[in-house]
Amino acid sequence: MSDTIYALASAAGRAGVAVWRLSGEGTGEALVALTGKTLPQPRKAVRARIRDGSGEVIDDGLVLWFAAPHSFTGEDVAELHLHGGRAVAAALTRRLGELGLRPAEPGEFSRRAFLNGKLDLTRAEAIADLVDAETSAQRRQALRQLDGGLAGLVEEWRAGLIRAMAHLEAVIDFADEDIPDTLLDQSVAEVRSLRAEMAGHLDGRRSGERLRDGIHIAILGAPNAGKSSLLNRLAGRDAAIVSAQAGTTRDVIEVHLDLAGWPVIVADTAGLRESDCEIESEGVRRAEARAAGADLRLCVFDGTLYPDLDAATLEMIDDATLVVLNKRDLMAGAVPDSVAGHPVLTLSAKGGEGVDELVAALSGMVESRFAVGSAPLLTRERHRKAVAEAVDALGRFNPELGVEMAAEDLRLAARSLGRITGRVDVDEVLDVIFREFCIGK
Repeated sequence: MSDTIYALASAAGRAGVAVWRLSGEGTGEALVALTGKTLPQPRKAVRARIRDGSGEVIDDGLVLWFAAPHSFTGEDVAELHLHGGRAVAAALTRRLGELGLRPAEPGEFSRRAFLNGKLDLTRAEAIADLVDAETSAQRRQALRQLDGGLAGLVEEWRAGLIRAMAHLEAVIDFADEDIPDTLLDQSVAEVRSLRAEMAGHLDGRRSGERLRDGIHIAILGAPNAGKSSLLNRLAGRDAAIVSAQAGTTRDVIEVHLDLAGWPVIVADTAGLRESDCEIESEGVRRAEARAAGADLRLCVFDGTLYPDLDAATLEMIDDATLVVLNKRDLMAGAVPDSVAGHPVLTLSAKGGEGVDELVAALSGMVESRFAVGSAPLLTRERHRKAVAEAVDALGRFNPELGVEMAAEDLRLAARSLGRITGRVDVDEVLDVIFREFCIGK
C-alpha cells in the first residue's frame, strides 16, 4: 500500500470534528482493517468504530467510501469523521502507518486528481486560491475559476486555433485538389480575431493577478504629514511608529487590509525630503521605488501648511492618486476643492474625522480600476506568459510567406495555451504549482 496516502484534511479543535482523508489503491483494504467491517455503500455516511491493531477502539465516528473513479482524486477515497483530540490523532496516525499508508505531501490529493483527469491545472490552482482567499472578491474569483471559467476560455481559443490549423492542413495536403479560396481567408480572419481577443486579456491592469495577490497602495508625503498615523488608522492598530520627530519612518511598512472585499497592501513610506543622513536617504529612495511600482497612491499633505504644499509630493500626483489634506481639525481658512487638478479629501488621521470618506473613495477607485465582472481572468504569471507566447506566435502568422510556416505558428500558439490547462508539457511546472497547497488538498 505504498501508493496509499492520508492526511488530516480539516479539524475544528478538540471538541470539533476532524476529517481524515485516505486515497490510493489500498484505501479499501485499509478501511476494512480500521473498522473491521465490509466496505459501506459508496457516498453513504455510516457509523463505525475505528480500532488499532490490537482491536482497541480509537474513536467512534462516521466513515464515507468513494469508489474509483467517482471520487475527487479518481482513486478509491475514504473519509473518517472523528473527534479532534490529540490522543485520537496520534493513535490513528500510528495505525495508518502500521497499515502501510504514508502522509500526503502538500497538494498531493489535487495533484492526483489532475493526473487522473479529474481537474485541469486552472481548477487545481483555483482550489489553492479558494483556501487562501481572505476577501469576498478573492473568494468569488477563485470560485469562478473552479467552475471552469478560465479553462473554458482557454479551450475555446485553442479550439479556434485547431480549426484554423485543420484548414491550413487541408490546403497543404490537397494542394492539387479544388480547395475553395475562402478556406484560407476564413483561417486568416479567425486567427486575427483570436489574437486580438488574447491581446485584450494581456492589456488590462493584471486584474486577476492583483485580486489574487493584493492591490498595492503607497502612502506618500513629506515628513510629519501624518502618513504613519493614517496607516495606523486604516489598519486599526499601531502598525507604524508615530512621532513628532521628522524622519521617524526609515523603511517601508506594510499592512494587508480587506478594503470593501478587495485585498490591498498599504505601504507607509519614508518622508520625501533631501537628507544628509545615509539611512534616511535610503528610506526616501525606497519610498520613491514603492511609489513607482504601486497600483494606487495616497499623497498626504499637511493641511496646516496650505497653500504651501510639499513640492516633492506634488510631483508624485497622477491619475492613480488620491490627494489627502491631513490635520483638517487644525486648518484655518477655506478648504481647497482641488490640488494639482485632482479633487481633495480632507481628514484628521489622528482624530479619525474624514477617514470613512477616504476609505469609500479609495474603494471606489479600486473598484473602477480592477473590477473583474463575469469574464474569466488570468490569475497567475504563468497564465500570462503562456498567452503572451501564443500572441507572439499568432503575430508571426502569415500564410503569404508560406502555408507550412503559418501552420507551425498555429501549432506553437495552441501548444502554449495547452500549458495553461495542463494538456501539454506541464511536468516542469507541477512541483511549483502543487507545493503551494496545504496538506490534505
